[in-house]
Amino acid sequence: MNKLPYKSIPAMLRNSAAKHAQRPAISYKKSGEIITLSYAEFYQRVLMAARGLRRAGMSPGDRVAIFSENRAGWAISDLGVQSARGITVPIYATNTAEQAAYVINHSGARIVFVSTRQQYEKLLAVRDQLKNVDLVVSYESFIGLRELPVYSLYQLSEVSYPLTDKEQQEIEGWIDMVEPQDLITVIYTSGTTGTPKGVMLSQSNMVFNAYAGLKKLEGLDPSEIFLSFLPLSHVLERTAGYHGALMSGCHIAFAESVDKVVENILDFRPTIMVSVPRLFEKIYSRIYENVHQSSALKRKLFHRAVRRGREYTLLRYIEPGPISFLLRLEHKILDRLVFSKIRARFGGRLRYFISGGAPLDKTINEFMWTIGIPTFEGYGLTETSPAVTLNAPWRVRFGSVGTLLEETEAKLAEDGELLLKGPQIMSGYYNDPQATAETFEDGWFKTGDIAKIDEDGYIFIIDRKKEIIVTAGGKNIAPQAVENELRLDKFISQAYVFGDRKPYLVALLTPNIDRIFEFAKAQKIPYLDTNELVNSSRTLELYSERVAEVNKRLPPYETIKNFVLLPHEFSIEGGELTPTLKMKRKAIYEKYRDKIEGLYHDQSVTAPTPKGEES
Repeated sequence: MNKLPYKSIPAMLRNSAAKHAQRPAISYKKSGEIITLSYAEFYQRVLMAARGLRRAGMSPGDRVAIFSENRAGWAISDLGVQSARGITVPIYATNTAEQAAYVINHSGARIVFVSTRQQYEKLLAVRDQLKNVDLVVSYESFIGLRELPVYSLYQLSEVSYPLTDKEQQEIEGWIDMVEPQDLITVIYTSGTTGTPKGVMLSQSNMVFNAYAGLKKLEGLDPSEIFLSFLPLSHVLERTAGYHGALMSGCHIAFAESVDKVVENILDFRPTIMVSVPRLFEKIYSRIYENVHQSSALKRKLFHRAVRRGREYTLLRYIEPGPISFLLRLEHKILDRLVFSKIRARFGGRLRYFISGGAPLDKTINEFMWTIGIPTFEGYGLTETSPAVTLNAPWRVRFGSVGTLLEETEAKLAEDGELLLKGPQIMSGYYNDPQATAETFEDGWFKTGDIAKIDEDGYIFIIDRKKEIIVTAGGKNIAPQAVENELRLDKFISQAYVFGDRKPYLVALLTPNIDRIFEFAKAQKIPYLDTNELVNSSRTLELYSERVAEVNKRLPPYETIKNFVLLPHEFSIEGGELTPTLKMKRKAIYEKYRDKIEGLYHDQSVTAPTPKGEES
């Protein structure tokens, strides 16, 4: 591996704090006011947290859990743990008490940071299981119970007592002792298929990933503003929207919550955001929903802008070629009339998105570029820190996840599984040598993803190896591709496709609630609740027609022969989604087993097969 610019993330922060001392490092909203810490102030708060952790008995190598949503305290405590030579163990804020207890106990964490009383009460509910926990620190002040005392981060850091020169020298001495091979974190996978495993990532894993990713993006100017809303518990946000931003001296604004992202975009007016495909699907759906409700003239103007914008985008960025004067002029006018108004809803300064976590539909990616918000799709896993590939400016191939980062190797196994080597690959799973051994083969990391690599080195992810459907007829089908087609329909919000060892494919669909209510109003369909509405004969007839339209775009063996329309969306709370909004396929099947299996016997809700496509 080539020499990296920093030994560790804390060393990187120290450099950024010296270089960008008076520039804004982080911002957040509190009681309606925006509070900003400069790099110098932020660095001091991190060192104070490190001082407090050592005084509280933390030793080098100790695991420290963070049970919180995104906020300033998350960043301060994480970097404080690292500066004190500890190891951060993030826990998703949406995890249940039992899930949090598993991570805390398996990792052996003695200290736990929590964001609010709500997270504290989760720990309190499983206090008898947390045998090793002897200190809880909260980002908000409240009085805890005697059986689980709680201190505030302010108290732990003793913010009222500024660091002395001697204390700062001592803590910076600890930072100098952090080596590239030291663990920075143990991240427990979100568990789409089973018990979470603790991914061990080193300082060099994370430094390399942020550094190589920045090079792929051709660097960042310190004036960039990142809006952080994906969970920092997820490695994508932590590397791309946190380490990379701090390495470049950029400004990180923490969203108040996922529900307030739209509001916070206007508060902070970011220039770069990191997201997962679900957000882009909602953006795409919402824009077309608004267009659908507008006047005929505005609809015509929008569709013309999209057509001409796609032509212009392809010629300028994707497949460079001569652009006629007429196309340039028309695009400029239509962009001002249509797309500039859409971009204004994102604060007016958003330069691009970075997308990861799951495959982004090609149509939606093209649309984001067309409206003037480029979206660079990449690929990786928790085990790869995460980035392995990225579409770089301005060498984008829609449908692909880009080309490899420097010093990264890839090849395909006989069955098409993507195998990897590189400086960003984990050292293994925490306290699980068997699982570690099973995921490596002759030094190659087995991703579990089926892929293809084109002649120019662009990688295309087809599906998860374990999720490939093998029908009773022996056809191998990637369900995500079919699900993406279904989700593009304006009446469908989410889709789950099933058919393993079955004669044909079936689906669970969730409705676009706004659209279905609008449809009911137009059709004068009487209903008491959403459940009654989705089960009405007229609604089911509509969805049969919509699925049949999708089937026209699919080969016969991938068409949906039968479906169930659910009255609600899949959710984290319902157990169908992971905290990063990926579908938990096994959990969905178990939860809706009767409905799914019933589709192979009940033909009352069957999507008609287009003529000439009978299988």
